[in-house]
Amino acid sequence: MKLILLGAPGAGKGTQAEIISKKLDIPAISTGNILRAAVKNGTPVGLQAKAYMDKGALVPDEVIIGIVKERVAEDDCKNGYILDGVPRTINQAEQLEKEGIEIDTALSIEVDDKTIEDRLTGRRTCSQCSATFHVTANPPKQEGICDHCGGKLTIRKDDEPETVKNRLKVYHAETEPLKDFYAKRSVLKTVDSKPTIEATTAVIYEALGIN
Repeated sequence: MKLILLGAPGAGKGTQAEIISKKLDIPAISTGNILRAAVKNGTPVGLQAKAYMDKGALVPDEVIIGIVKERVAEDDCKNGYILDGVPRTINQAEQLEKEGIEIDTALSIEVDDKTIEDRLTGRRTCSQCSATFHVTANPPKQEGICDHCGGKLTIRKDDEPETVKNRLKVYHAETEPLKDFYAKRSVLKTVDSKPTIEATTAVIYEALGIN
């Protein structure tokens, strides 16, 4: 299965990608994680990307597509993969097609903006191991401290209220049109986000025909 997960920032794409990845034993490829690793390691691509990410703007297409093409060429992608966070624009989707990166299903997780704002502004990320928590939905055992490594929990710059509003604006203008793009190719499926991760996973499995 070659799957793209679509949806607003904070729709739960990363969480669901990890669950589907374990279930089907195919890698979940998060451009966010690949980029954050590049930023942390100070690679040329990372430094290039950081300037954009700090403003809540999109990283240039050629940087993203280059990273993705290298990743899907690796051995663990032979039986399929899940793309999370790419494509974000019609141009990226067209470039993926040109590069021969195939897609069986584009699955869109639908969530309203208010819910997204609550989710993202409450998110906390470990400065050491990048594990994520949420002040109400998934709080750490000890406030401000990561359960896994004891690192300090911080608010990522792109989870700050103003940046979240900007990210949603960018999503509606540039990423949401992908639903039409994939609908025309008869590979689009949509599911409504549910109140719990498990309930959302169940409707995704149903949509994808996974038992």
